[in-house]
Amino acid sequence: MNILIIGDVYGDVGKEMISLYLNRIKEDYNIDFLIINGENISKGKGMSLSDYDFLKQYNTDVITMGNHIWFRNDILRYIKHNKEVLKPLNLPRYTPGEGSILFNVKGLKVRVTSIIGRVFMFDFANNQFEAMDDLLEHDTSDIHIVDFHGEATSEKIGFAKNYDGRLTALYGTHTHVQTSDSRFLPEGTAFICDVGMTGPFDGIIGADQEAVLHKMKTNMPARFVQSNTEGQFNAWVLEINEKTKKVSKHHTISITPQKKYEKQ
Repeated sequence: MNILIIGDVYGDVGKEMISLYLNRIKEDYNIDFLIINGENISKGKGMSLSDYDFLKQYNTDVITMGNHIWFRNDILRYIKHNKEVLKPLNLPRYTPGEGSILFNVKGLKVRVTSIIGRVFMFDFANNQFEAMDDLLEHDTSDIHIVDFHGEATSEKIGFAKNYDGRLTALYGTHTHVQTSDSRFLPEGTAFICDVGMTGPFDGIIGADQEAVLHKMKTNMPARFVQSNTEGQFNAWVLEINEKTKKVSKHHTISITPQKKYEKQ
């Protein structure tokens, strides 16, 4: 079983890169299951109904979200009825939506869970360890993939280490820069700190640099807008042995204006 994971898709340039490369990559890697983080897809913040429809036209199986989940009111109209759109599991239980979902893929039970970090993130998120422990207590999945949407690499690594051997794979989103630490942890869980962004290459993690630099230099409010520079496409591919239900191989995909697409 081959699973393709795409990190934060950012704005119009991100959608353009999806249109250019996704179908080709799915075919080249014989992808059975597709997970995309959609929390930045609508001009950098949130996911509108039209952009949800855009991702679904590529047969996206799961759309994970993050700290911008409630930025657009559209999501409140469809998240209750579209279970494949995941809020972070450790948000207050009174918020709409599900934080984890179970699929049947090629006869195996595949679970995808969304988690949000608390370091430099939501101050009202619940303890992510408590949320995961509660979920695992009754989990019957064969394969469990977790999107950890967080700012601090230490928090992502700590969480992954705590559940090493109990999760099939854990990957980070939110920081938008693909890390070079794709690896197996000691007990077999596949891990990467951040899958990377699919969106503008020469902005500042997706946003136009002028407003970002103005805020950095002056500490004054600034309205960030999506960058319209050339695009990049970042992803993580997991090859899972259907007998052992473990990741047998994993590798990253990184396409930039300087690095053209080549199947590994």
